[in-house]
Amino acid sequence: MSIARNLTSKFWISIFISTLVLLVVCIFQINALTEEIYSVKSCEKEISQLSGENGILEVNFSKSNSLKNIETYFQNQNFEKVTQVKYIHILEGSVAAKK
Repeated sequence: MSIARNLTSKFWISIFISTLVLLVVCIFQINALTEEIYSVKSCEKEISQLSGENGILEVNFSKSNSLKNIETYFQNQNFEKVTQVKYIHILEGSVAAKK
């Protein structure tokens, strides 16, 4: 009887210890999973923020390169507005002919 009782008590102790070990492993896995989820959410938030900043920069870039600013660019490059257009008329006889 004592051998059977000794075996059953060892069996229940091993089940108890195994349950505790599995519980501790489960807690560590849940903790690691929670950290990964937090990291992913943080990265998604940063991506969203950077995408917004990128959109603002694209709008500012397109504004700075728009046709409205070309007149200012030409003035800064010392170009002048054309007031009168004169065409050069070439006579047929003065053009080099093929032999």
